[in-house]
Amino acid sequence: MSSFTENGKLLIDRAIVVEGRDDVAAVSAACDALIIPTHGFGITQETWSVIAKAYDEKGLIILTDPDHAGEEIRRRLTERFPGSVQCFLAREDAVAGDDIGIENACPEDICAALTRSLELHEAANACDLADTGAAASHYREVSASDIRALGLSGADGSKSKRAAVCKSLGIGFCNSHALIKRLKGFRIGYEELLAAVMQLPDADE
Repeated sequence: MSSFTENGKLLIDRAIVVEGRDDVAAVSAACDALIIPTHGFGITQETWSVIAKAYDEKGLIILTDPDHAGEEIRRRLTERFPGSVQCFLAREDAVAGDDIGIENACPEDICAALTRSLELHEAANACDLADTGAAASHYREVSASDIRALGLSGADGSKSKRAAVCKSLGIGFCNSHALIKRLKGFRIGYEELLAAVMQLPDADE
């Protein structure tokens, strides 16, 4: 259950890694946490050391911009700190004119993304610990044929439908191949994916 400060900010125990100073300001407006900027792609050795210390002592949440550069920074961070929580903001929630970045997001969307990412991380860890019995019986990995059957690839409107589902699940937009890997990583099974698809406004049934 999430907790909040007296002024309504979300309390986060883990350190949050973002890209720049404006991102720090935006996330600071939403939550009370240690926030570490990478200052873009060229992460210095000093910054790597600070992030490593936070990872060892507090744990990390990676919250980078929903664009190609942000995904590359996320990839580099995840390679070094594989146990990090992956937090995603939908692109449409982080846009101001032609600029895409966390700094453009409102506090409410940032709080929602952080809360969802922590829920997913905890659920995935719980499933890893209880990979037998009733907990496992309700989980079925999503296949490529499932993705196609649900209209998330290979059909007119697949991209926009997939974007809406990714936003609903809080896992960040990706192509259909990466979606299968991301669903597996977050331990999101077929039933949960189906429920997200059925909640779309244009769902047929």
